Parts: sequence; C-alpha cells; structure tokens
Amino acid sequence: MNISHFNASTTLMVQGTTSDAGKSAFVTALCRLLARRQYRVAPFKPQNMALNSAVAEDGGEIGRAQAVQAQAARVPVLTAFNPVLLKPNSDLGAQVIVRGRAIGHFPASEYHALKPSLLREVITQHHTLSQQFDYVVVEGAGSPAEINLRANDIANMGFAEDIDCPVVLIADIDRGGVFAHLVGTLALLSPSEQQRVQGFVINRFRGDPALLEPGIEWLEQHTGKPVLAVVPYLADFHLEAEDGLSRGGDTHAGSFKVVVACPPRISNHTDLDPLRLHADVSLHFARDGSEAAHADLIILPGSKNTRADLKWLKARGWAQALNRHLRYGGKVMGICGGFQMLGNTIDDSEGVEDDAGSSEGFSLLAMTTRLTPEKQLRRVYGKCLLGETDAELEGYEIHLGSSAISDENNAPFLLDEGRPEGLLSQDGQVLGTYLHGIFDHPQALAALLAWAGLESPAPFDYRAVREQQIDRLADAVETSLRDSCSQVPVLDAIIDTAPAT
Repeated sequence: MNISHFNASTTLMVQGTTSDAGKSAFVTALCRLLARRQYRVAPFKPQNMALNSAVAEDGGEIGRAQAVQAQAARVPVLTAFNPVLLKPNSDLGAQVIVRGRAIGHFPASEYHALKPSLLREVITQHHTLSQQFDYVVVEGAGSPAEINLRANDIANMGFAEDIDCPVVLIADIDRGGVFAHLVGTLALLSPSEQQRVQGFVINRFRGDPALLEPGIEWLEQHTGKPVLAVVPYLADFHLEAEDGLSRGGDTHAGSFKVVVACPPRISNHTDLDPLRLHADVSLHFARDGSEAAHADLIILPGSKNTRADLKWLKARGWAQALNRHLRYGGKVMGICGGFQMLGNTIDDSEGVEDDAGSSEGFSLLAMTTRLTPEKQLRRVYGKCLLGETDAELEGYEIHLGSSAISDENNAPFLLDEGRPEGLLSQDGQVLGTYLHGIFDHPQALAALLAWAGLESPAPFDYRAVREQQIDRLADAVETSLRDSCSQVPVLDAIIDTAPAT
C-alpha cells in the first residue's frame, strides 16, 4: 500500500511492541514539534486503560497522558482526545468511560461485546478532530500483536485499518531484544497491517549511535521498512506516567520524608509527582505500614476501589502506623479515595465499586462517605487557607459519591464558587481533600509543605518543569529523526518546516 493512497494522510498512529515502549512520550514530542511550527495538532488515544486521569476543559474525564499531550500541542484539553477510557477496579473488570462519562462497570467478557459500537464512537470523534485540526497524532495501546484481542480491536490496528492511516512502530531498546520485538510484532500482523507500518522508532538508546548502524541496516533489509528515528535515552527525564508507577518512583533528594501508601488500586498517583521532584523532599511509595517509620508526612492517595484498598491497607498495619505517626506529632493527608478512608465510614450499599456493603474507615476525620453511581467531575480554582496567606490553588475532582462533614468551618480550602473544600482535623494534624493536582500550583504546594512541617520550603513550579521536560523531549526526538521520515506526511511536516520563532 503506497502512502499516497491513505485517506487519513494528516493522521499518524504510533503503536508499540510492548506497554511502556515510549508511545505516550513519542506522541507528546510530535505534538510539541508540530505546535512549534504553528500547526494545530490534536493528540488522540482511541482506548486508554489507566487509573491516572484528568478532567477536560469541556467537563469529561480522559486519560492523564492525553492531557499532557494537549499541553504539548498547546491546545485546550478536550474529551474527544480519549473517547474510551477503562479504569480497572478488579483483575476481571473495569469502569468504562465513553466521551468522558462513565457508562457502567463491565467484566472483560461483556466489554468485548461493546467494542463494535465503541469503534463507531471512536471513528466519529476522530473524524470530528480531523476536521478541526491540521494533524491528529494517535497513540495505540499495549501491542498490536496481542492475538487474543484482535477481534473487534479499537485500540490499535482495528482503528488504523478503519480510518486508513499510516502507523509507525516503536520499541524500547533499553529493555533489550529490540530487534526481536520489532521483527516479531511485524510478523504477527496481517498482510494489510504490515503494509500499513511505515517504519520503526527505536527508543531510549544509550551510547554511540554508530554502533547501532549494523543492526539498523539488517533490520531495514530484513523487513523492507526504514528506521525513522533513534531516540536517545534521557537521564533524569520526567513525564507523567500514563498508568503504573513510573520507573524510579521513589526519590531521595531532600531531608523532609514523605511516605505514600501504595495499595493495589492506587489511582492518580501523578498527584505526587511535584513532591517526587521537589529538592527538599524524599518520597517513598510504601506497601506496609512498617515502612512509614520516621516519616514527616504520610499520604493516602486516590483509589479506584476504595473499600477494597482500605481493607488491604488495614491488613498491612496502616491503622497502627497512622496512629503511631500522629502520636509523635506527624501529619497525615488523604486525597480523594484516601480522604474517604480517613473518615468514620464508607457506605457502598448500592455496590458502586464492588460488593455492596459498608466499611469502617481509619476514623481520623469526623465525616462519613456514601458512594453513589454519579461521578463528580469538575475543574476548580480557589485559595488554600492554611498559614497566614491565602495561597492560590487549582485542581480537579474525580470521585464517586459525597462525604458528610460535621464541621465545614474547618475546611483547609475555599473554592472560587464559595464552597468550602476538604477537612482539617481539630488538632490540625490530619487533612483530607477531593482535589487532584493540588500540588501542581507552586503557592498551594508551598502552603501544604509548610503545614506538614517543612520550614521555608524551596520554591518549586511543577508546571514550568513539565513544560521544560516536554521541550527537552521534543528537542531529542527532532534531532533523532532520520531522512526516511520524508516518506511519512506527519513526520515530513516536521523535518521540512522550520519551527516558528
């Protein structure tokens, strides 16, 4: 199939040989490179399975990676960028989110029956974006060579075949076996899918590129496909993880010790990235309560199955660890599901997250929570009332149900709409909030660290750091693009067009 015959020549799809091959990062880089050249570019992921999510500016819920890619593209975050989002709440099922709104929880077998109708939704959203933007850069999911998932596929080649777009295949050489990954993946594709693959990207290469050339020559001769880029390994590079904890989750930069409880269904752990990167903070993701010894601050993060994760944490000694920590004057913070756990009870009589029932919380905050099917989704702005100054804050809410708080006058935050948010214990040691992304704003970050006991925290603007890292990634990808990119229209637009000044 000749590239000139593609109907969707302004669309490029990036598929990977494995999960975490670098698809999200490569799409992020392409979005920034096209944006630099004054093109309007939209990121797109037909189906995402991730517990890290964001609230789009039009009010829907999408994968966190697509929100970062939108920042790279310098466009507003739109629900259409991720039409189908799966949020697993067990090993066998997930909440299914379509066009930003949850449509229910489905076991895997029932979800596969939905795929034909979901493919139509995905195609519709892509068509809309292709009419509004100059280019659409699409990210696949997992690997296109997962034979058991080929029927009714909407995430990889099923989507690419339907809209008739070119595909590039990316593999991570840092894992080892990069040639086997690329050749094996290509071999497992159908003939039409193989023709659709326009070339390869080798990601995270360390060392002298000249030493890789013999392998590249063999790969190109063996497959008839060009290597489009060899992206270098970037030391100390940070880009928010799409789902699982990113490589090197713990950090040991500073003397202020933050311990994050890490249950099986942890969600939106990207909330903690500003702390991971802060020069004054040493952050540790812990499974057992015994690992929280000598912490200054303990954080209970979000959860996709709050009652199940609460039970798991209690079984690993976290109730004792929290009480011991507070007796010695430490601080505790809960975010979203972690906030709910800090209360007296969590009632899920409707079986919204799992089996119907009620669970006793850690009883560190005077509140009760009732889970209901309606999900709260909103972006918020306001002030942090901790300390002597009203620090600005912004964030977003993604949660089921609501909490009945006995004393709203003890809220740590006040939103611009006039609504108190969160709860601070009477002794000031325990703080809970539904707000995700609360550490991203430099003023709120400083106020929260000061509340937690860090004297004179160093200024840190996470959003500026994220912007710098996106540019660093884009620079590395731009340098790595090879002459063979002229065969792929979206990549050709990058190499043939000087960036705007």
